[in-house]
Amino acid sequence: MMNSRREFLAGFSGMLAVTSLPVAALATTDFGIAEASGTCTERIDLNGTWRFQLDPDSSGVTRKLQESDADTSAWNSVMVPHTWQINQDSADYYGNAWYRREFEASPEWAGKIVRIEFEAVFHSATVWVNGRKAGEHLRKGYTAFAFDITPLLRYDAPNVVVVQANNLFDEAMLPRGRSSDWTHDGGMYRPVSLLVTPKVYIERVIVDSVPNLNAKTAELSISAVIHNGGTKPWRGTVAYRVEEDAVKTAVEKSQAVLTTVKPGESATIALPKGVIRDVKLWHFDHPNLYALTAEIAGKDNPEHQLTTTFGVRSIEVKEGAFYLNGERVRLMGVERMAGSNPEFGMAEPTSWIVHDHDDMKELNCIFTRVHWPQDKRVLDYCDRHGILIQTEVPTWGPNTFKDMRDKPSPEIMENGLEQLREMVAHDRNHPSIFSWGLCNEIGGQNPPAYNFAKRMLEEAKKLDPRRLCSYASNSLQSTPDKDVSALMDFIEWNEYYETWYPGTPDSVRKNLAEIAKTFPGKPIVISEYGYCACTVDRPEGDQRRIEILNDHDRVFRESAAVGGLIFFCYNDYRTHVGDKGVGVMKQRVHGVVDLFGARKESYEVLRHESSPVESIRVKGHPGSFTVSIRNRNSVPAYALIGYKLRAILYGPGEIPLERREVALPDMASGQDVSIPIMFGEKGAMRVQFDVLRPTGFSARTHVWKP
Repeated sequence: MMNSRREFLAGFSGMLAVTSLPVAALATTDFGIAEASGTCTERIDLNGTWRFQLDPDSSGVTRKLQESDADTSAWNSVMVPHTWQINQDSADYYGNAWYRREFEASPEWAGKIVRIEFEAVFHSATVWVNGRKAGEHLRKGYTAFAFDITPLLRYDAPNVVVVQANNLFDEAMLPRGRSSDWTHDGGMYRPVSLLVTPKVYIERVIVDSVPNLNAKTAELSISAVIHNGGTKPWRGTVAYRVEEDAVKTAVEKSQAVLTTVKPGESATIALPKGVIRDVKLWHFDHPNLYALTAEIAGKDNPEHQLTTTFGVRSIEVKEGAFYLNGERVRLMGVERMAGSNPEFGMAEPTSWIVHDHDDMKELNCIFTRVHWPQDKRVLDYCDRHGILIQTEVPTWGPNTFKDMRDKPSPEIMENGLEQLREMVAHDRNHPSIFSWGLCNEIGGQNPPAYNFAKRMLEEAKKLDPRRLCSYASNSLQSTPDKDVSALMDFIEWNEYYETWYPGTPDSVRKNLAEIAKTFPGKPIVISEYGYCACTVDRPEGDQRRIEILNDHDRVFRESAAVGGLIFFCYNDYRTHVGDKGVGVMKQRVHGVVDLFGARKESYEVLRHESSPVESIRVKGHPGSFTVSIRNRNSVPAYALIGYKLRAILYGPGEIPLERREVALPDMASGQDVSIPIMFGEKGAMRVQFDVLRPTGFSARTHVWKP
């Protein structure tokens, strides 16, 4: 099995599964996609300087701030992406605010479709262009949306786009009211763009890739969503080609499907199945990607093309364990709470997203979850650098279903379904997405919470049948058989003995055994555990965090039912219910780094605990070292394929003088290997040994000193 993974390995896992799609195909013809200029979506960046004004009395519409000629002389200038919560004067402001900017419409856009795309506005947005309403996206603060503004444009004067944003706590949305424990940063906090396409264009492409591990192939099921923004029926062809993303080598192309799309409508077109041979699988240590380009053509002329990346991988639950590409794996990582740096809030620049996730990779994080749908830059990072992630609908806390009887309220149920649909539609092609998270700590034995999670699970399976689904439960301490966890593909348990509820490591052991007995055949993910200095009886002290991490990990490693651990959390995090700090610094101290990313002592402990390398032992001297490496046989546990040992010798003055690098043999879980390393340089003050992942991150460090 390990050898087949090595040959097979460099790749991704299949993303999307699509069944019973409406097909408008009339015929199939031979087709090869030509490289045609001007057929891709033109993306115009609308980030940067906008005018901005708070609206504490919600009088903006009455004062006609949406009009093109509104007086904005008293407004401030801000840089979008933006949240007003990072300014001390408005850190605690919840309500309406207004954004405004101008842009020029190019004459070349005439006869085309122009959309404005917002990657997220928290939590509600109403958009006007030149004083006319373009659309609204309400009570869904973490998903992308776009409006067709073609009929609203003018070409003889600058165009004025105005956005009213609102972040008031709202009882009719998720997260409901004040139930959540994170920051509710208002504003246009993710990027904004104009999208210019032909009148008939591809909205999105749906990719489902299913690997055959024995044949080293992958079957592709592809669908394209095509929109006709014109006034006449469109008749043409649609086809695709697939390339290895890294080298742009073509690996598959389809025949063209002849189809018709009615004016003003969107159609989902199923394309001929494809096969990738000698497929390179996606894996967190080998994050190989493919690029699929779909193209539509009318009368033999290419009209529009859209490219998406995807990966080929299989994730299965069988025999009470997780299997990634046919290999049993036990995963480990840490959760990050976005928006916690007070310099940026939720309006994080790419550099900070990369900073935090590089830091998580150094922590040996290959498995994480998040409380809400993520910025696509986060998911792109996970795709390209190798982190499996569960992204979730932002349903948090038992108060979500307060004052509800047997069923959730219709508005909460519908809001949850809408956010789930938008999340899946936007993100499902990412191979890094391990599972869809349906909710978190809702009190899963309470009837309305139970029925909510059950309905969400049904919808998720309809939207994406092949991907795993679960929910993070904090209600498994007693009568676990009554919890809605029983319906999920695997069990997630937020375990907080010695923090949020009393107990000892033995309490963890007994509760874990009961959960495993209740749900035989389902792996258990400890979806949160750790230490929060959130009450007066639990003062901040990183040593206590270290003790709980070590003590609880020992218990988890005793149980074969534990398939994954996610420590909570990577960072101290900003939250409107914070018990420490004020204004923009209001926070909960829960992490191994602080709000600004400064590492605590617990960082290195978590790094070692999360490493698949259990130990590095060094014997001898620089002229003749023997380095013994042991692969861990408990969480985290997976084969080490394509790893290296790097050794750097430092002389007087901490000057690096010599480097040696040796490829490690493939190592199964629990296996030992010994490697000789010899240096010619004399006078070593220390030698640093690192076991390097194929992605270049260090999995374990050992320092030798004479």
